[in-house]
Amino acid sequence: MLKYEIHEEVVQIEEKPNGNDTEFHIHILEPELCLPKIREIQTHFDENRVHTDVLFYALGDRHYQVIVRADYYEEFVLQLMRHRLLRSVKWE
Repeated sequence: MLKYEIHEEVVQIEEKPNGNDTEFHIHILEPELCLPKIREIQTHFDENRVHTDVLFYALGDRHYQVIVRADYYEEFVLQLMRHRLLRSVKWE
């Protein structure tokens, strides 16, 4: 199982199952820092060949709903880490 620690000063992330997928609720606390990073993560997944891998929904007021297909879960979490929205990621 993949475990991660959130960079709580800049972002809040909640995760819950959504059928076979995982649903993330992301609240941006530091928009100047995080909004460009969220857009880069979205672009990363929008530009690949699979259109249903990660779906982003802007809910307003710096809130996002992100639905991640099960086979892209690790890649999505690693993208969050790559863009420094997470403090750490580890396997347990």
